[in-house]
Amino acid sequence: MNTFVDQIKIEVHAGKGGDGMVAFRREKYVPNGGPAGGDGGRGGSIILKVDEGLRTLMDFRYHRIFKAKNGGNGMNKQMTGPSAADTVIAVPQGTTVRDLDTGEIIGDLVEKGQELVVARGGRGGRGNIHFASAKNPAPEIAENGEPGEGHYLELELKMLADVGLIGFPSVGKSTLLSVVTGAKPKIAAYEFTTLVPNLGMVMLPDGRDFAMADMPGLIEGSAKGVGLGLKFLRHIERTRVLLHLVDMSSEDPEQAIQRYRQINHELANYDPELLKRPQIVVATKMDMPNANDNLEHFKRELAADDTLEQTPRVFPISAVTHQGVQQLMQLTADLLDKTPAFDSESHDEQLVAEYKAAAPDKETADFTISRDEDGTWVLGGAKLLRLFDMTDLTHEQSQLRFARQLRTMGVDDALRAKGIKDGDLVRIKKFVFEFVQ
Repeated sequence: MNTFVDQIKIEVHAGKGGDGMVAFRREKYVPNGGPAGGDGGRGGSIILKVDEGLRTLMDFRYHRIFKAKNGGNGMNKQMTGPSAADTVIAVPQGTTVRDLDTGEIIGDLVEKGQELVVARGGRGGRGNIHFASAKNPAPEIAENGEPGEGHYLELELKMLADVGLIGFPSVGKSTLLSVVTGAKPKIAAYEFTTLVPNLGMVMLPDGRDFAMADMPGLIEGSAKGVGLGLKFLRHIERTRVLLHLVDMSSEDPEQAIQRYRQINHELANYDPELLKRPQIVVATKMDMPNANDNLEHFKRELAADDTLEQTPRVFPISAVTHQGVQQLMQLTADLLDKTPAFDSESHDEQLVAEYKAAAPDKETADFTISRDEDGTWVLGGAKLLRLFDMTDLTHEQSQLRFARQLRTMGVDDALRAKGIKDGDLVRIKKFVFEFVQ
């Protein structure tokens, strides 16, 4: 069975930049050769790119960790190491990307071929040719490559359809889709046949066309996650026009109006903006014996409903006999012509604000100081750790340069303010050294 996957968590790690090199010229006729260590190459980035051939996030079910390659190290004779190729990951159109650590939506991939860099590769470290000076013409200093970015992401697929078919299970959504498009959805006489939103293109004789999606059936409580509701509602967000299908074949004349109101109630609970979308009420299964009587009762109830700003148009069809189907498609196309295209940026502004409000604050300090149970002082912080990772500790001059950088950042003064004494141990990651005044 081809299970539909519309929400997935992945891990991405960009490549580290290549290390810079400490090297000197060794030509036969150049007795006092200067520094000649080259720079490291840039690490590979992780890029998401829209692939129109993908319909689901199924490919991520068994492959959730992506790592780009590291840049090449610098070489002698001032040669720069090779940069690593970027890792490009294909995603379906309509994928929203959220950073799980911050809660922030970092991209909305809705355009064909659109790309989004989700983890940037680290820059290459500088070779010792960059550190030569009048005081130190032969420096034994080179930088390690910058670490690549790493993120935990959530990918969420919201289907891009112009028209969404909504309604209770088994009202005829899949049947209508199969009649007016080339789609072949699974159809059966039991509820929740549609577990996967099916998408098809409607081609009209006048040359107009639009994408139509048959959504999973909706039941009471869907806005709270009951049944398949949240999957359904997530995909309906992007549609421009809604066709609300109501089954007229029931022996209970009250069922149609009750279910119509129930669907609209669930839409309002999830996002009140959905009720402002243009909506055509489609009376289905009009070839059944009770259909005409039920339709008249349904229309009377709608007309008497004071809560509606205006009584919606009701369009009767029978997908089985094709009665009214072509006229419905023409009416839908006319409505689409008057409806503006989906604006993904404005639609997601509220979501971004909500996610940011709920997200933990990012660490803004250049460095942090804490103390272990054994008395060792522990240094951290994004900027400090980045400088540490880019320090080549195998050369004494590089260690002294790092010590100067810490002093400039104010780390020494902060440690003294917290009561550090000569000889106390200080740790950065696994590197431990003694503090000396």
